[in-house]
Amino acid sequence: MSEEFNPSGGSVTDAVREGYQGRRPALETDDGRSLGEVLGDVASNLSTLMRQEVALAKAEVRQSGTQAGKGIGLFAGAGIGGLMFLGFVSTSAWWGLGQFMGKEWSALIVAIVWAIVAGVLFLKGKHEFARIRGLEQTTETLSKVPGAIKGQGQEM
Repeated sequence: MSEEFNPSGGSVTDAVREGYQGRRPALETDDGRSLGEVLGDVASNLSTLMRQEVALAKAEVRQSGTQAGKGIGLFAGAGIGGLMFLGFVSTSAWWGLGQFMGKEWSALIVAIVWAIVAGVLFLKGKHEFARIRGLEQTTETLSKVPGAIKGQGQEM
């Protein structure tokens, strides 16, 4: 048997005695896992990531929906208040022009109170709609998914 050059400095016979096994199989990683196992782990991790992103999106939509519901309710209250205001202003103008006496002033006072209520409800509704932020966290984390798949080490 001829002795061939071994890059570690010994002969082939010495390498066999020491248990030299040469290179690892082509479809095996440094930690001994097969390519199929690695791809299975990647698929599993990607599936978990997508489920978590969907759960986050659902939670954000639920929160935004709740805030939108409050805002819509307050706008509806402002609309009702506005209708009451118009009703009492109309009644006040009618009584005021028709009789020139005290009943019109009482109707006007009630109408002004309803105008204040409608204004307050409108401003509160506007404030609730301004607080709706959309799907901030989902957008942020989904923007990191392509880099994570490519292995660019972005922290999530």
